Amino acid sequence: MAAAVLLLLLLTAAGPGPGQADAGRERRGALREELLLSPLPTGDVAATFQFRTRWDADLQRGAVSHYRLFPKALGRLVAALGVRELHLALTQGFWRTRYWGQPPLQAPAGAELWVWFQPTVTDVDKAWKELSNILSGIFCASLNFIDSTNTVIPTASFKPLGLANGTDHHLLRYAVLPREVVCTENLTPWKKLLPCGSKAGLAVLLKAERLFHSSYHSQAVHIRPICRDASCLAMSWELRQTLTVVFDFFSSGQGKKDWSLFKMFSRTLTDTCPLASQSKVYVDISPKNKEKELLEVSPPPTSVHEAIVQGDRRTYAVYDLLSPSLFNTSRSLNVQLKWKRPQDSSEMPIPTLHAQRYVGGYGLQTGEICTLIYNTHPYRAFPVILLETVPWYLRLYVHTLTIITKGKENKPSYIHYQPAQDRSRPHLLEMLIQLPANSVTKITIQFERALLKWTEYPPDPNHGFYVGSSVLSALVPSVTAMKDMDVEQSPLFTSLFPSSDGSSYFVRLYTEPLLVNLPTPDFSMPYNVICLTCTVVAVCYGSFYNLLTRTFHVEEPSRGGLAKRLANVIRKFRGVPPL
Repeated sequence: MAAAVLLLLLLTAAGPGPGQADAGRERRGALREELLLSPLPTGDVAATFQFRTRWDADLQRGAVSHYRLFPKALGRLVAALGVRELHLALTQGFWRTRYWGQPPLQAPAGAELWVWFQPTVTDVDKAWKELSNILSGIFCASLNFIDSTNTVIPTASFKPLGLANGTDHHLLRYAVLPREVVCTENLTPWKKLLPCGSKAGLAVLLKAERLFHSSYHSQAVHIRPICRDASCLAMSWELRQTLTVVFDFFSSGQGKKDWSLFKMFSRTLTDTCPLASQSKVYVDISPKNKEKELLEVSPPPTSVHEAIVQGDRRTYAVYDLLSPSLFNTSRSLNVQLKWKRPQDSSEMPIPTLHAQRYVGGYGLQTGEICTLIYNTHPYRAFPVILLETVPWYLRLYVHTLTIITKGKENKPSYIHYQPAQDRSRPHLLEMLIQLPANSVTKITIQFERALLKWTEYPPDPNHGFYVGSSVLSALVPSVTAMKDMDVEQSPLFTSLFPSSDGSSYFVRLYTEPLLVNLPTPDFSMPYNVICLTCTVVAVCYGSFYNLLTRTFHVEEPSRGGLAKRLANVIRKFRGVPPL
């Protein structure tokens, strides 16, 4: 008995076993989900889903073996390839900033991927190529087509959004595939990364049939390191999955601006995700003009939240799905919004910063890229960083670059240009431009179209070649003073780009992608030549071969048989000529 007690004491003093040690080091995490419903000035409705998974772990040390809320596929990817930040967006359509206003997070048409790597990564290009191939398999996208011909290294744009020890731009890679088509096969793996999948919580509304029957669809994944607490002595990892959809009720046959969750998604909210620590629905009930009380929501919200979002004062009706009183009256939540009186759509608010881009010129030899940047602020000027990525087959003439503002030349404060190399890398142009108050800045640059090899043309060459969107990054002055708020307590749609001070807010905009025609050979000519050549060869060679191989035989006429003789005897008696 004494020996057994002594052995038990020795084991207790030796410390916990491997399993107990792993249990003691269990990683803590939290899941927050929210849905933002915003009526747009044009009568459309924008629905923005955001799912934020925070994990208190250090992925870079590779000591993580237990994954609870954070997806294991992305966690091991970050740890293995030395990823510091990862931002991936798959978008179908174009966000019309001029008519819809500024979105919480905009993305260009197609596929966009930009990644910051750790300083410990020796071969960044190799890690970038391997990362794009792995993400291509995870999200069923054509990210494996990302190579040196569409990858650039920005020097001023796309700074880290999370904790960063340094800003060495050689650790940054950026690529866009404007031709990428987003469909259901990209949405399904995106939903599987959620802790509750699409079985509970706000993800129940993610019905593919309704999401892709919309004017705009964008889904994104953002991974970045953040501070664990206010003192920022420890680091946590944040996975933010966002999905933005714009529904057009006029084209869908509704004909009314009144809407509800069931009209948009063909579903209602019935329960919450059991793993979520916060689940809320925000409805923007801010007046669109000077008149008050234009919108009416039902059922009554659990609370009302006021915030300064992108320089404007907004009012939100908040539905807390974790509140016990929300589902007491009914088994499901179907948020409805009605207009008390018709909205005057002639007075649409104009965003402070918006831009557009188009191709000028004529013919198939030369052309011109024109970019218009609008600053509608009545009295404040501010700088903007413009990023242009142009494929190598459009040969830019940098000496033709002109920047005109209010009829005068506007010289950029900073300019970085990296010329393209044929079939190796694209053009990269970055400029820091000062935008005067209430002005329009026109940026033009001429280019020459290159003649490709016949094997480099896509299957539909007459459709044209896509040029990625321009990127605008700016700190826009705020008309309304903003107050500093706790990032953890603020809504998710305001915490990705927190305001450094109360006088401005960060905005990243994208222009339209361009569709440029290149000199295209007549691909039907080889087909016609092949058909004509084969016909001539078949006729000539076939006749000649027939003459060489055919054998002729002379057949002598036969006298006939017994039947013929009998017939002739009968015909002779009848006086008829013989056969």
